[in-house]
This record gives sequence, structure tokens and C-alpha cells, in this order.
Amino acid sequence: MTLIALLALPFALQAQTKFHDVEMNDAKGPVKKITQNVMGQEQTNSFTPDGKQEGLTDAVYDADGYLQSAKNQAQGMSATATYTWENGKVKTITMNLMGNDMTIVNNYDEKGLLISNTMNVGGQEMTMPYTDYKFDEKGNWISRKVSMMGQEMETPRTIEYYE
Repeated sequence: MTLIALLALPFALQAQTKFHDVEMNDAKGPVKKITQNVMGQEQTNSFTPDGKQEGLTDAVYDADGYLQSAKNQAQGMSATATYTWENGKVKTITMNLMGNDMTIVNNYDEKGLLISNTMNVGGQEMTMPYTDYKFDEKGNWISRKVSMMGQEMETPRTIEYYE
């Protein structure tokens, strides 16, 4: 192995993670923590150095480290979410909330940027487009706008990295 290859090894290892929970949260790289405001409440997701999201309950992963299902807690309710992946990105999230099946289909552009998701709850469908992205120096989004039920909202987020 050349000296350059040896020096580059720690960076190559850092880019490779065992788990893909950071990607599940629409980010990439050695992410330690993502904090954002979700429907008026601050939400923080923390990640281990190997890319696993802390605090997931009953998490099931495939052999490649992609989350297949996990139990979610939201406003006193518990539901198991099932994930499908396509090209290293979450394609669908399916869960049952209070007796209603809910499916979210994520739509990406050719660069892998989330441009919209379509939510189907009990047969009612709603599409939410994402626009006006702003990115940090690592290429992760730190602000975007979402249009939902005729209202446009800006969603900022803060990302902390291992380094």
C-alpha cells in the first residue's frame, strides 16, 4: 500500500458506515446529530460513529445495514414503521396509525435530492413538494421549504459532525 493510500485510509473508513440511518434522515457523512423543528417541536436524532440512529426501538436491519423496520413513538402513540430502499435512499415508509394504514412515498431528482413525498392515509393522498434548499459545507441540507395544504413553511435544521 502506498503512503498516500495509507493516509487516505482513515477518510475512506469514515465515509463507510455499517448502518445507513443517517441516509434515512436525508443526510450523508459522519453525522453525529441532526436537530430540526418538526410541527412546532424540536426533534434531535443522534447517531453512533458507525451510522446507527440512537433510540430506535425493535430496529431490524438487513445484512447491508439498511433499516427495515422500527417502532416509533409520537405523541403518546406507538407504531411500527416499515422501510423500503432504492439506490441508497428511503423509497417508502409504511405504518398503521390508530387503525389507518399510512404510506409515504419519497420522490427524488436525478442527483438524489428529495423533491417531494406523497402521503396516503386511509385512501386520502397528499403530496408535499420541497424547494429552496440551502446546504452546509458537507453537502447536507440545512434549510428547505415545504408546501403542505396550501401553506409554505421553512424547515431549518442543524447538523453536528464527528471530526
